[in-house]
Amino acid sequence: MEQLKRSLSSGAPELIGKEVLLKGWVKTRRDHGKLIFFDLRDRGGIVQLVVNPKIAENTYKTALDIKPEFVIEIMGNVKARPSGTVNKDLPTGEIEIEVKDIKVIAKANPLPFDMGGEELNLELPTLLDNRSLTLRHPKVSAIFKVQETLVGSFRETLKKENFTEIFVPTLVPTATEGGAEVFPVDYYNHKAYLAQSPQMYKQIMTSIYERVFTIAHAYRAEPSVTTRHLSEYISLDAEFGFINSWKELMDMAEKIVLNMLEEVNSKNQNELRLFNTSVFQIKKKIPRIKMQEAQEIIFKRTKTDHRKEMDLDPFDEKEICKWAKEEYGAPFVFITHYPTKKRPFYTMPDSENPDYTLSFDLLGINEEWVTGSQRINDYNRLMENIVKWKNKPENFGIYLQAFSYGMPPEGGFAMGLERLTKDILGLSNIREASLFPRDMERVDERYSQVS
Repeated sequence: MEQLKRSLSSGAPELIGKEVLLKGWVKTRRDHGKLIFFDLRDRGGIVQLVVNPKIAENTYKTALDIKPEFVIEIMGNVKARPSGTVNKDLPTGEIEIEVKDIKVIAKANPLPFDMGGEELNLELPTLLDNRSLTLRHPKVSAIFKVQETLVGSFRETLKKENFTEIFVPTLVPTATEGGAEVFPVDYYNHKAYLAQSPQMYKQIMTSIYERVFTIAHAYRAEPSVTTRHLSEYISLDAEFGFINSWKELMDMAEKIVLNMLEEVNSKNQNELRLFNTSVFQIKKKIPRIKMQEAQEIIFKRTKTDHRKEMDLDPFDEKEICKWAKEEYGAPFVFITHYPTKKRPFYTMPDSENPDYTLSFDLLGINEEWVTGSQRINDYNRLMENIVKWKNKPENFGIYLQAFSYGMPPEGGFAMGLERLTKDILGLSNIREASLFPRDMERVDERYSQVS
């Protein structure tokens, strides 16, 4: 069977009348009279196989014992499907493979639930407890093809803007933003924590390359379980120096997000169709309003008074995104000037009103997508803020060293990959957008062998 070079299912429609060698997993099995039909899944997609005892009797006998998720190797002829049996929803739906020979590479245990339908229809705990299996479902694996496009677009846009990609530590000596939301790590004779963000390292690296980005794992020990937070997430971070205005940060963030949406729209139409969704088209410049202005708008629209709050809550974020869609045609809006007390110590205050910062969040669809700010680049002022925020300067030695030897005006931003994926596809829970999600209730569940 190895005499032929392996083909992929996606290339089969171009090989009608020819013999092919395919390898993959059995997605579904259907028995119709004396015929056995398999849907074979490989990295190219899905293609239908048919086993006919009149054509290959011994192969038919082998096929009788094959079940879903068996790994198989087949040789057969590519044929156009009979009239009336074409599957228009499948890229290979106009052909099928008439199997001549079949080999079982690996058997699979009986499935704990049906994997053959368009939907899995599982409760979230079951979906995640069986993650190694449920990731094989086309609709679940499609999530991470979209995620791949988002990361690729982020990287490509910044490369074109002359940013250098860097790789930063996950183990850090202190909490990046202060507070108790960190995971301590047993690290030799040192105090160490899992990083809340790559913030300090990317700032340091602006003194080397001026413009840097990183794709890093970040950790938050938040004692809560919500549909929009994870304990471990993937952070897409950018930082750049010699800015003339903090507004340049929003310009760059907007360019990145617009490119991301455009790339998903271009490359992931099949995945979007699985979720019955489409990408929002942002035809106007994304509006920029101060947080206090947003609170006034929300109050006028809903009569819910959050005007004295120090931040926007989930209700506020959804409402101001609705406003943006009505006024500007897309649910995207920059919220700027968050209170100094609610932003990290390294955030630059607004010289015109030091109680507020030169910071922003980009809200997308109904929640925060991007958060960023201009940073304090003066060593003495940074030292003052570290103490003011009740942190210890000795815990920031490497970080402060960079500023003691000169740092230009700079700033940056970060976005959570899982949250973007969740909102673009309309997922109900952010855990669906993480391959192996981490939260208060989960690391990896133990797998019980099916008997």
